[in-house]
Amino acid sequence: MLNWDEYNKEETQVAPAIKNTVPEAPKHVEPVAQPEPVAEASPATIEAGSRAEAARKAMETFDASEGVKELDEMHNGRVQVDDKAMINCKADLNQLVPFKYDWAWQKYLDGSANHWMPQEVNMTADIALWKSEDGLTDDERTIVKRNLGFFSTADSLVANNLVLALYRLVTNPECRQYILRQSLEEAIHTHAYQYCIESLGMDEGEIFNMYREIPSVAKKAAWGLKYTQQISDPTFQTGTTETDKQLLRNLIAFYCVLEGIFFYCGFTQILSMGRRNKMTGTAEQFQYILRDESMHVNFGIDVINQIKIENPHLWDEEMKSEAAQMILEGTELEIQYARDTMPRGVLGMNASMMEEYLQFIANRRLTQIGLDEEFKGATNPFPWMSEIMDLRKEKNFFETRVIEYQTGGALNWE
Repeated sequence: MLNWDEYNKEETQVAPAIKNTVPEAPKHVEPVAQPEPVAEASPATIEAGSRAEAARKAMETFDASEGVKELDEMHNGRVQVDDKAMINCKADLNQLVPFKYDWAWQKYLDGSANHWMPQEVNMTADIALWKSEDGLTDDERTIVKRNLGFFSTADSLVANNLVLALYRLVTNPECRQYILRQSLEEAIHTHAYQYCIESLGMDEGEIFNMYREIPSVAKKAAWGLKYTQQISDPTFQTGTTETDKQLLRNLIAFYCVLEGIFFYCGFTQILSMGRRNKMTGTAEQFQYILRDESMHVNFGIDVINQIKIENPHLWDEEMKSEAAQMILEGTELEIQYARDTMPRGVLGMNASMMEEYLQFIANRRLTQIGLDEEFKGATNPFPWMSEIMDLRKEKNFFETRVIEYQTGGALNWE
């Protein structure tokens, strides 16, 4: 078989010399028909009056100088590191580098390296257990349903806040990059809950409406929503002390409370089931989600603290008191949720133990944003939760598959 190089060589070879002889004239030569000339390929013809012709003419006369001038006036040339700020920044948000907050970019890279999808988790054992009449107790079934009911909506509320408010109001491109990654992860989490609900054959109407129909679930959702209503308004703008404080309240509500406290009772309950070799697929989904949420909380706390550094006038005594009150309100709501979901001891825990655990978590959230602890002497009654969060220590924890996903073992946790 010839290759193209060989083909080309044959085409370019010199024909052998022809002897210089005069041939006899033929008696009769039939005229040889000449082949029709082959037309060269050309772009498709643009008809007069067509949309394509209109677009071409528009671009022939398009003047980009006005737009470039506006960008130059708006952003005043190339961005320098010192031009960047967390809020109220006028520097070009489309220019990602140079980075000012390397931690934000690193979190984006870590999140991307730990991408996962719900369908990767085997739910076969969960389905068999859920359908078995004596597989789970009534209290255990209540825990599974309550948590899927809350979380299936909670991550959607978080995603709405990210997309409709925070992405617009946080004026730093590397932080925005992580917010985009977090938004994708929230969608994956909502997908995971739906995947569990569908796999187990639950009443989807009952589960997805729980945040409106079950008081302990509804209170948590309503509490979070009140902090996003104002800043989700497209006309809301930061730039004054009061509007900047409103954004700060939202960040504390969503990162320190909704993701930083409201998730912990439910995650502890489901992961405790996994430790007992029950609902192992659901527990594995929750472990992946907990890994993501831990990074979300750490990112949000870094953003809050950076805003405080750059805008110290916002962090006055009134704001400190309000922030502490928000965290303590969230803790109380989560304690109420624990009592509702665990009226009796179950899975080696009870509401009293969960209350101390939530007080331990609340102390951590308070100190992470520079406030004093509230619950002196509160300890962690579930030390295994810290081990589960450290993926480097737990492989094949639920005996389903290796828990480390891609480079998950490289992550550090709070």
